[in-house]
Amino acid sequence: MEWTYEAIIVLIVIFGAVILFVTEWLSVDLVAMLIMVSLIVSGVISPKQGIAGFSNPATITVAFMFVISYALLKTGALQRIGPLLAGVFSKNFNVGLLLMIFFVGISSAFINNTPIVAMFIPVIISIGKMSKISHSKLLIPLSYASIFGGTCTLIGTSTNVLVSGIAFESGLGEFSMFYTAPIGIVFLLVGALYLFLFGKKLLPDRSIKSDIESRFGIRDYITQIEILADSDFIGQKIMDSVMVREMELDIIEVIRGKMRFTLPSGDFEIYAGDVLKIKCNVEKISELKDRLKVGYNLSALRIGESEIQKGDTSLLELVITSGSEFEGKSLRQMDFRRRFRAVPLAIQHREEILHEHLHEVELKAGDLILIEIKTHWVETLKSLESSPKSPFVILSEAGIIDFKRKNFIVVMSIITLVIALTTFNFLPIVASTILGVCLLVLGRIITMKELYSSIEWKIVFLLAGVISLGAAMQTSGLADGLADGLINVFGQYGPLALLAALYFTTSITTELMSNNATAALLAPIAISAAIKLDVSPYPFLIAVMLAASTSLMTPIGYQTNTMVYTAGRYKFFDFFRIGAGLNLIFWLLACLLIPVFYPF
Repeated sequence: MEWTYEAIIVLIVIFGAVILFVTEWLSVDLVAMLIMVSLIVSGVISPKQGIAGFSNPATITVAFMFVISYALLKTGALQRIGPLLAGVFSKNFNVGLLLMIFFVGISSAFINNTPIVAMFIPVIISIGKMSKISHSKLLIPLSYASIFGGTCTLIGTSTNVLVSGIAFESGLGEFSMFYTAPIGIVFLLVGALYLFLFGKKLLPDRSIKSDIESRFGIRDYITQIEILADSDFIGQKIMDSVMVREMELDIIEVIRGKMRFTLPSGDFEIYAGDVLKIKCNVEKISELKDRLKVGYNLSALRIGESEIQKGDTSLLELVITSGSEFEGKSLRQMDFRRRFRAVPLAIQHREEILHEHLHEVELKAGDLILIEIKTHWVETLKSLESSPKSPFVILSEAGIIDFKRKNFIVVMSIITLVIALTTFNFLPIVASTILGVCLLVLGRIITMKELYSSIEWKIVFLLAGVISLGAAMQTSGLADGLADGLINVFGQYGPLALLAALYFTTSITTELMSNNATAALLAPIAISAAIKLDVSPYPFLIAVMLAASTSLMTPIGYQTNTMVYTAGRYKFFDFFRIGAGLNLIFWLLACLLIPVFYPF
């Protein structure tokens, strides 16, 4: 390979991007934008080539598929399956497991899988409670089922659409709607069988304690203090007091005689005799007593959920969703207490439960926050949860969307029309999805405001950025050079060996960084390698597409895995123990069946 200036620059950009994707120092959409800017500024690609990703059919298709997915979720139809599944699970776990996998899998073939999993997490937890099954036995299968289903159609995941878009930009034909269906259906069936026979035995059984405060270990962090007559606090506003300003205590309630002030505002004035319910470390309470003559009671208040629900406040658990506005920010940056009238009591951050400095914790997708909130604000949170860009999922049985039968029929008719127009080649997929969205707005199923807000712009910018990387790899000659390297090592054994190497490389890489970035990196290499071997590029593109879309071994390789990670109280190794064997099976199946369904 001839190492030109352009090829070296692209290689440096790739190296830097991989580090940023793996470490998550920056959000993936920002990394994608930096890729684009770096390639344009360095002169590797022109400004027109750099921003071409925004007009690529793949980017536009994915954007409008988010809108169609939202319209279907808004009808409340998918949540109707919850009570049915609960009854089945109560009678027969095996049948319930298979039904859930196939229902979620089939749904994910036509709807973006991230919102499906976000919506189903509280439903599955409710099913677990009703059927007395630990939801750690259910949430990984939920995530995996959405991944299996996504391989069955062109619109199943954004990765499929991206690879199709790269093929189109390279002068190859776009993939049809069901081009991946033969191998995708096999993956869905084999994946379901694997979970049924082996996965359920490997899934951990971590029974969730019935009381939230015990699970989060907050009993020693909730207590009450009494303001004595000679306390320095008297006459102070809460926001000016040492408790809040220096010791970072959260005042949850003030009891003044027979009156109770729940979640008092910052300008609330403290009087002698006030009893304050606070959240903090016990050592801080002792320090508080010595410094400011505060009477105290180290026996933590009983804050059982059933008692709280009867009063003025409620305990809720919130799971941060992928792409949430909370992701990468702290509760202080989000002005959490003022915006939501809620106090954080604990945060389950990956496998660690945090009780202190909660407002400073940088949140990630999948983190679980225990909050105490004024009861009349719960409905506000529920409405926010069901919005197009829900920042979190409430882990409770409440908040089920009412089923709108008429809207459901209209939305399903439009989805069927989109699929039919694409399948029978009346319109390309990008045109049919735009038409479908227009019909949804004209039919008053969604508003234009909902249209804009339902698009996952983070994914759109990611796709646009990584598409420019694919273009740079081809124009710089780097894709050809890397393809030569692969051919030198595996080409002598034939195209099947090269296909196996591509699938394996893509599978391992996508466990560590964005699946879309992995596909954008390896798809151009796959095309160049096929051209040099003088064989069809489609088998190699299918291998890259499938491997990038089936991240099963880590909770960070795929968005849906990240979302169930904390909600199911999983450990990092749980995903490897269950997913490694299935990844190996998928690799072998791909090597055997791709040449059959998509000949070289």
